[in-house]
Parts: sequence; structure tokens; C-alpha cells
Amino acid sequence: MPISDRVKKNMSQGSWIRRMFEEGTLMKQKYGAENVFDLTLGNPVMEPPKEFNMVLRDMVNNPVPGMHRYMENAGFMETRDAVAKQLSIEAGMKFTGKDIVMTCGAAGALNTVFKTLLDPGDEVIVFAPFFAEFTNYIDNHDGVPVIVPTDENFIPRLDMLEKAITAKTRVVLTNSPNNPTGVMYSHEFWDKLGDLLEMKSKEIGRAIVHVNDEAYAALVFDGEVHNQVWKHYDQTITITSHSKDLALPGERIGYVAVNPNIDDHDDIVNGVIHCNRILGYVNAGALMQKVVAKLQSVTVSILEYQKKRDLLFNNLTQMGYSVVRPQGAFYLFPKSPLED
Repeated sequence: MPISDRVKKNMSQGSWIRRMFEEGTLMKQKYGAENVFDLTLGNPVMEPPKEFNMVLRDMVNNPVPGMHRYMENAGFMETRDAVAKQLSIEAGMKFTGKDIVMTCGAAGALNTVFKTLLDPGDEVIVFAPFFAEFTNYIDNHDGVPVIVPTDENFIPRLDMLEKAITAKTRVVLTNSPNNPTGVMYSHEFWDKLGDLLEMKSKEIGRAIVHVNDEAYAALVFDGEVHNQVWKHYDQTITITSHSKDLALPGERIGYVAVNPNIDDHDDIVNGVIHCNRILGYVNAGALMQKVVAKLQSVTVSILEYQKKRDLLFNNLTQMGYSVVRPQGAFYLFPKSPLED
């Protein structure tokens, strides 16, 4: 039976990064893992922190009756409350568990948010370069990706954003700290973005929602901290994953956080919960929810990633590559000294 034309097209345009990862897996089997340098996926090289193993062991050795049964599609309230408590500390404003929906990683979170917000033909603005799957997630829900360039330092061009916004614009998607550049957007940038979206929302007669992918929010270097988006624009939703901060990408555990001051707050949260179910995720994994509820202030060693950043950045620039110095995440986006 033939597959759909839509899927066939997506597969033909599929991520070369993922293809190279799968090819690398075969090469490791053939030549030995120690002989293959894998620079494909953002797959953490560090193991989860020791606290993770301690909490997991305690959960397994002391099972709570019913802990593996169905739950509310939004996730365990104790986990949502734990996330909200930590987020309140980091953001400097009050969140509750009712602002949080636990999801199957950041990918599941973005898909549920897009399903909730987008009508067919609605536009989602994305800044290049970007995580390649973003456009697939938008297409999944009949949205239209609109690509807007960044400047030479990979900061989104707000003048170009203003021109790109139309009556069909529903979401502006950002990713800070950024994959693939490692750039972190400043409070000054968030302020200007918020002002622009406020103005354009009034012009087109409906709220433009700002969605920030914060999968790398805990991985910020040089003693700095992630610049929170919340106080700059009320119509904001964030996507978070524990794939990077706890080195748990295979566990697929993340969450959606909705600004308490967003328009139609309850409708949006309930929509995300509903879409979590109907998209087939149903709910985030029970065991991992129980575990991460106790690890909200725990991360892997940031210094280890910073050492790797310094090693690569210093050597690549000495070799003649042009590289914007990453402030977070674990990527560099070098420009070759050779002509294309």
C-alpha cells in the first residue's frame, strides 16, 4: 500500500542530521564506537546526575500503589506543582500547577501547542538557522512556516519580523538558548520583541502568541543565567525538556508552561491537555514524572559543557573559522574560512 504523498515528501526532505546519526550508529557497530566521532544529534554525552539514580532507585524499591496507572492527561498534580514552584523562583513571578502540562518531551510539547493554537493556513514565524524539525511540527497541524533571517550574530532581525507579520500570523517561535548557534537572547531583545508583538497584535486584531523553546535553559555558561521571557510579553508559552539539563533524552519528559496572564488562559491550558490526549501522547510517562518532580533544581555539570565549548571555540577560531561564541546549549555554528 502506498504511503501518503505528504509523508513521502517529508521523508524525501527529511533531516540529514538524523540520517547521519543513523549512519553513524551503523558505523559504530562496524568499526567500534571508539573509532567514530559522532557530531550529529544533540545527544548529551554526560550521564544523568547521581541524584537521578538515587531517586529512581528509591521509586523502584518503594513502589506506590497505582503509580503506573492512568492519570490526568496533564500529568500528576504533584509534578506540575513542583515544576511551577521552581519556575516561580526562576521567573520571579507566581506560577501554579494549573499553568503546567507535562508532555512527552519538548517535541511532544510543541506539537500539542501547535495543535491547540493553529487553524489551517495560520502562519508560524521561525528564525533561521533553526532546529530542522520545527517546520515538520508546524506542517503536522496545517500551519505555514515563515522563515525570517537573523543578523551576523544570530539575533533575530526585528525589522524583518515586522515585515513578515500578516493577518494570518498566529505564533512567533523562538529558541533561546539556541540550537544550532548557542546564542542566548538578552532581556533587551525580549523587551523589543514584546513591544513589537503587542503593537502588531493590535494591528491585526488578534493576539500573536510567543512560544519559546527552552530545552537548553539550564545550560548557560560563564556564570550567567537564562534570560526569562515571562515579564516582557503576556501572550507567552514556553516549551521545556529534561533531555539536556538532566541528560534524559531517551525518557521523553518535558512540559508546557503557560503565562498566568495570557489571554484565554484556561482555554489554552485545557486545549493543550486535550491535544496531549488526542495526538496519542495521552500523558507523559508516569515513572519519569515522579522522578523529575524531585529534581527540579538539579542539573548536569555545566562546567563540563563549558570546557568543551572553550576547547572547540578556541581551536576553531585559531584555525580561521568564524564562530559566534556560544552563551549556552552545546552547539557551535562555524563559518568555514574556505569559499563555498
